[in-house]
Amino acid sequence: MKRFITTLKNIWEIEELRKRILFTLLMILIYRVGSYVILPGVDPKKLETGVQDTDSLLGLINAFTGGAFQNASVFALGIMPYITASIIIQLLGFAVPYFQRLQSKEGESGRKKLNSITRLLTVAITLVQGGGYLTYLKYNLNAVDGSIPSSIFWFSGIIILAAGTVFAMWLGERITDRGIGNGTSMIIMAGIIARLPQSVIFEFQSQLARPLFFVVEMALWFGVILLAIMIIQAVRKIPVTFAKKSIGRGDTAGPASTEQDFIPLKLNASGVMPIIFAQALMFLPATAAQFNRGAATSGFLTALNDFTSPLYNIIYFTLIVVFTYVYTALIVNPKNYSEYLKRNNAFIPGVKPGEPTESYIDAITSRITLPGAIFLGLIAILPAFASAIGINRAFAVFFGGTSLLILISVVLDTLQQVESHLLMRRYDGLTQSGRIQGRNQGRLQGIGDSI
Repeated sequence: MKRFITTLKNIWEIEELRKRILFTLLMILIYRVGSYVILPGVDPKKLETGVQDTDSLLGLINAFTGGAFQNASVFALGIMPYITASIIIQLLGFAVPYFQRLQSKEGESGRKKLNSITRLLTVAITLVQGGGYLTYLKYNLNAVDGSIPSSIFWFSGIIILAAGTVFAMWLGERITDRGIGNGTSMIIMAGIIARLPQSVIFEFQSQLARPLFFVVEMALWFGVILLAIMIIQAVRKIPVTFAKKSIGRGDTAGPASTEQDFIPLKLNASGVMPIIFAQALMFLPATAAQFNRGAATSGFLTALNDFTSPLYNIIYFTLIVVFTYVYTALIVNPKNYSEYLKRNNAFIPGVKPGEPTESYIDAITSRITLPGAIFLGLIAILPAFASAIGINRAFAVFFGGTSLLILISVVLDTLQQVESHLLMRRYDGLTQSGRIQGRNQGRLQGIGDSI
């Protein structure tokens, strides 16, 4: 405890780090306040019958926006249209040569063009989603004041929602530039974590008759968090030897590698993207059922709309495993690794440069992707098991899935940046054992980013 207090004092003493943390908290506060500013023409009393469950598409959006979706606020769509636009641009970079050039060959100018295209696409997506959201408010919830002309409500509502998303996107960019952590991820995390205290309190109240069960489920939740951290942090280290070592202005022949020279291949290189894609597909049956009321009552569609049903979890788990392999194949290119090593006059011991190196890295990636995909799928379906043992659904969703993985990923990334500031000024880091990934790593730790 004494060391923890000392670390907090060290963080506060670093002026730049202190300003970045305070600026980040201020931006998040502004976003959270805006989540309660209701759109003009909407009756707040009628919103109480809105989205409550988190096992639907609307419930998922509401969870990511921290309740702003259910509140019909100016940030009702949150940062999600920007995330959608970013995913579309990223996928286009794998298929369209023009976007491939912007991503890999045109450097900073290419990234600026991609950012401009992403922003324009975000506005277009927001205008479309804004119209759908206003339709949901007016016809599904009947929460719109009938005295306001429809044309004025629709025009002003769409413009305000678009402005809210653009402003949230701007807040995220400011956090990235002047704050701590990735701004977009921090805003999403703020929305998710805003519902966590309420869910824990509700779970505690519902388990007053079984206090021991509440303690056990907290311990299980802690274990799941540790497991998720292991999956996110786990890497397969491929040792690398450099043919020459630079000393001053000259080169000394011979191996220059140390135990820290390696290529880190992540056990879960795809992150949360397989879960997002799988969830999108699992929501399609519910959408189709809305257009066919007779089919909506069928046992098959009912099972696919219930995240606790065995059929739902089997299909969901299978989709996550498949998408993990697909997305890993898209973002991990063994040929790029091989060319990178060749350019830097490096090689993997016992493996010839060129095609053998490419095949070797590809084989290792394929082998480590399987356990990574299985573990990711298990974490994704854990909320169903949590709900099955008596945990309420609002808290069960934090036992796994996208929400938990996003929270852990953002926290780890932020802690890594804080630790970097501490180490630069010769303070002790946040941890002495079990260090955060990125501390004291080899020279090839950033190879994935550089290619």
